[in-house]
Amino acid sequence: MAQAPATPKTHRALIRLWAALAGPEAAKTRAKAPSERAALALRALPLPKERRETVTFLVPLVGPHHVGDWESVTARLQTTLKSFVAQDDPNWRAVICCQQRPPLPDDPRITHLPFDDTAPGNDKWRKLAALCDYLPRMNLPTGYVMSFDADDLLRQGTVREMLSRQAPGGYLVQSGFVMDHAAHAFALADKPSLGRPLRKPFWKLCGSCAAISHDPSQPQSATFLREMTAHEHRMFPHLAALAGRTLTPLNRPSVLYILNHGENFGARRGRVGFKTRFVQRFRITDNETLSAIAQDFPTP
Repeated sequence: MAQAPATPKTHRALIRLWAALAGPEAAKTRAKAPSERAALALRALPLPKERRETVTFLVPLVGPHHVGDWESVTARLQTTLKSFVAQDDPNWRAVICCQQRPPLPDDPRITHLPFDDTAPGNDKWRKLAALCDYLPRMNLPTGYVMSFDADDLLRQGTVREMLSRQAPGGYLVQSGFVMDHAAHAFALADKPSLGRPLRKPFWKLCGSCAAISHDPSQPQSATFLREMTAHEHRMFPHLAALAGRTLTPLNRPSVLYILNHGENFGARRGRVGFKTRFVQRFRITDNETLSAIAQDFPTP
């Protein structure tokens, strides 16, 4: 299972307009991808009326046979999980999918989902599909579901913000930090502004960027999450909007994306260079911001 290709930007705008004007059933005839058909099936259902009670993180972890330093990979996973455990709202769950069970904290909110698919090649997308297929077996309340890379970090207070604000469709990490681990340099990713026209929003750089409202009583919700996460993250806002789950930006930089630590997934695909240049261009130098990053993210 390879990563699903993105649909053209002009098509995305047109199908969302068609869904708004003619309804989801009529728009299905114009869908170009299974993800868009799944989004329209979910759009036909009402948004959950129940309070969102939990945030569930779906974490695909690279297998030991694909990396050179398994201990380094599991150490970074521990730091990611530490950022969950440190949240001041305890209402979250995390599921880690991998061929081999990694060392995990002794916390009932954290579970391992075994993965035994032996097909060759990159298995990240198959692991995400397995995680979404596992959702109906978790006995979750209505809440939010967020795919999260095993080397990214969640800012302290983010779970509390999600569950207190109760955004109907879910949340988008529009603002977040990018760290070049090799240079120990940080940059802020956010929407472009007059002073920073070439700055990029965080969701265009990192896959840990969208928490989608999820009602376990609607099977179409898990199906949509499965199809959505088969794409690269730049498709997430489009598909969420098409599903009638428009994403609300979180109030502050909420995720830290770490580059150049030696086992990046993106590095194996040759897709880290422009992000390294992004950090160089927008490097943070003021001590107040750097101190806030150190306080709110448990960086390794």
